[in-house]
Amino acid sequence: MNSIVISLLALAMAASCGEKPAPGDDGGNSSVPAGNEEIKIPVDRTSVLKNPLTGWVMYVSGTADPSYLDSEFYVSSLGRNVRVADYSTCIYVRTNWRNFNPEEGVYFWNDPDSKLYRIYQKAQEMGLPMAFRVVVDGRDQGANTPQWVFDKGAEYWLENPRYPDRKVPNVLDPVWRKCYEKFIEDFAKEFNDPSKIAFIDAYGLGKWGEGHNVCYEGIEPISYNEDGSVKEYAGIVSDRTVEYKENTMRWITELYSRCFTKVPLVINYHRQIGHPRSSGRNAQPDSENLLQIAIDNGYCLRADSFGMHNQDWGYNDWERNYVKQWNYKLPIILEGGYVWSNAGHKGSIAAEGYETAGDVREGEFLEGQQACVNMMDFRVGDEVRTWFEEAFPYVERFIQEGGYRFYPDRVSVPRNVGLGDEVTVTSRWINLGWGYCPVNLQQWDQKYKVAFALLDMETDEPVYEFIDESTDLSKWLEGSPTSYDFSISMKKVAIGGYRWAVGIVDTTLEKADGTHEIGIRLAVNANSQTDEGWIKLADVTVN
Repeated sequence: MNSIVISLLALAMAASCGEKPAPGDDGGNSSVPAGNEEIKIPVDRTSVLKNPLTGWVMYVSGTADPSYLDSEFYVSSLGRNVRVADYSTCIYVRTNWRNFNPEEGVYFWNDPDSKLYRIYQKAQEMGLPMAFRVVVDGRDQGANTPQWVFDKGAEYWLENPRYPDRKVPNVLDPVWRKCYEKFIEDFAKEFNDPSKIAFIDAYGLGKWGEGHNVCYEGIEPISYNEDGSVKEYAGIVSDRTVEYKENTMRWITELYSRCFTKVPLVINYHRQIGHPRSSGRNAQPDSENLLQIAIDNGYCLRADSFGMHNQDWGYNDWERNYVKQWNYKLPIILEGGYVWSNAGHKGSIAAEGYETAGDVREGEFLEGQQACVNMMDFRVGDEVRTWFEEAFPYVERFIQEGGYRFYPDRVSVPRNVGLGDEVTVTSRWINLGWGYCPVNLQQWDQKYKVAFALLDMETDEPVYEFIDESTDLSKWLEGSPTSYDFSISMKKVAIGGYRWAVGIVDTTLEKADGTHEIGIRLAVNANSQTDEGWIKLADVTVN
């Protein structure tokens, strides 16, 4: 392996994900209550757990055929083909506003013939929520903002008159903003739903929607070829740029935050965030303040360039240092850079510190480990192929080590209780992952809680449920077991035989019988669980 990658490995191995806050209690039970039986629960360290805001993301083009979601690759260590979606917890689509909303009042979710609708429907059938980014700037890509917006009089610029469809919208223009606001409001009416959406990548301005090269006052040439022709354009920078950046950041993050109240929002943490220029190894002086505006409006963090080491436009020390302050406070989402698949970029692979596709994948993994990311992505095309054919051990390692992965290693419950008794159950919880469960997000508001249940002995369905409101999953961190003593009143329990069970429920999803749906699957052997996801413990008799 190249020496630069070896240095990165050493850095990652030495790095900490930041100072871990103390556990929610003393970190361990001192004793098992009298009359209780302690159950040791077998851990499952390898299965894919399809839990919210953790795990692998499958990246899909907004114009792909839905059959792409069935993509398979041969894994030599397994000796068989595997389906990418089986290793993924959500489907991510970055596509243009025009694909979402081609005509005024016309949306993809009402058009069964559109490819985006068919991708969404197939993802729902597969039990995978979606994640979206809406791109509006047409440079390099074509008509990203729909033409009906410009027909209404929205201002735009052209980078090259030879490509009249590649319009660059003025994001300060009131006509453009009014049309965008209406779209986002209608978008949220349909998709402000955690069963449909994993997260919204909720900025989407500038080139590729990555939040840099955002135009407020027009575009201008910034570099030239040897023959004098323009090599690169960028947005105009003026003495009002800082004002325009802040105005736009407040406008767009307040819009998404107002509309998406139940779904996590993310923004690309980039040293040029909101700036009219893309490259530069030093951060703009206001970048951190701009990101803080987004965070104050309920945003999480995501970076689009993990594994790209070019100091001018890749993931450099500013991003590495910036994200450290948010470990265990906000979830971090990784998107790998286009280092391997982009044909025009392959000549600089060595300059990035890589020699093979496997090196690229390892570099992304180690960079993600250093940042303690909750999610990694497979990207598309040749990028996803290399994960499975040339770097599958890192796919497996992230499943086992990345994000959050919970199991209760010790639980104690009574086996015989009297009608109306007050009993104490205990549990100790382990996080096997380097990330954390972000129940502290304003959109989640501590909705995931530990619950004990009494199951029907024949059906394994919960008959009674007891939710421990004191549990805070955001404090369950790797290397810090967290324990709870929980008192349960049996006053309303009918005499008879039951089976104790424990699980993590979503308190916003109440069923008709008053119990709640399991919200987070646990790293416990399948034969110890009910189909719904309750962990079976021990039989109990209520006398």
